Amino acid sequence: MSTSIAVVVIGRNEGERLKRCLASVQAQVARIVYVDSGSSDDSVAHARSLGIEVVELDTSVPFTAARGRNAGFMALHSSGQMPDFVQFIDGDCLLAPNWISAALAHVSDRPELGIVTGWRSEIDRNRSVYNAMCDFEWHRPAGPIEACGGDMMVRAPAFHALKGFNPQVIAAEDDEFCARLRKSGLRIERLPLSMTRHDAAMTRFSEWWRRSVRSGHGFGQVGDLHPDHFRPERRRVWLYGLILPLVFLTGLTLTLLGKVLAGTVLMVAVLAGYKLSWLRTVQGLVRSGLPLREAMHHGLYLSLSKFPNLIGMLTYLARRWQRRDMNIIEYK
Repeated sequence: MSTSIAVVVIGRNEGERLKRCLASVQAQVARIVYVDSGSSDDSVAHARSLGIEVVELDTSVPFTAARGRNAGFMALHSSGQMPDFVQFIDGDCLLAPNWISAALAHVSDRPELGIVTGWRSEIDRNRSVYNAMCDFEWHRPAGPIEACGGDMMVRAPAFHALKGFNPQVIAAEDDEFCARLRKSGLRIERLPLSMTRHDAAMTRFSEWWRRSVRSGHGFGQVGDLHPDHFRPERRRVWLYGLILPLVFLTGLTLTLLGKVLAGTVLMVAVLAGYKLSWLRTVQGLVRSGLPLREAMHHGLYLSLSKFPNLIGMLTYLARRWQRRDMNIIEYK
């Protein structure tokens, strides 16, 4: 019996990127659902002109990637012809040629696999350091993994049984879903194949900063739901984003109060701690294949990221305490 597959594409005001995305998907899959999150451009009209089923999300409810993907899956499910597998892809990505056939060939005869994913790469890696960092972030070793990004091929019955993504999770919703899937007994595997090409188009420091804030929110929220997940990341954020700055301020206060030696020792120790962390990060990046000069540059941003990460974690804690909506944090 043949294996069936459908694709769910999510997007908002992606313009030409969405057109390229849909063309790459149509080259491989006949059944496609596009979920639009309140676009003001011609995204909806273009998708419909291609004969693609379109789901327009209610704009009165906060948008999240999780909500969009779930809506696309439900459109497939409610048709009465649920496929065996669903490939999720963001509207700012291109589907790599032959990915669908290769992934299906691998996963179809392995019932223990709930998700297969591949490598994502940046279309314009060298446009900015932020794009280059994204490109490096996407390329991780192949084999069994604990979690993956939102570009994934998932076994449809498993997705339905787990009720899909948690729509309340505004960042790292893919990690949260993967955690539940693994707890259900299924595995996740990354294939050594190109899956999607992404267009981050991130050229400004402010965009990178907000993206790092969003990541911190994901660390906090997903870590709250699954305490074992993102544990090292949260520890690093608390240490380098909060504890060491407080120690430095203590040293500065002591210096201003006349206790110069004690204050200076504390401040120097903190600065040494940051430098040691940066050096270890650079070493790790070089071992992973980055040239030294690029690793030094990336390492600086990764060290700095603990501060916006902290803002994101504190934002989540404040929202939870105040019982406020978990509104999406957009970086572009």
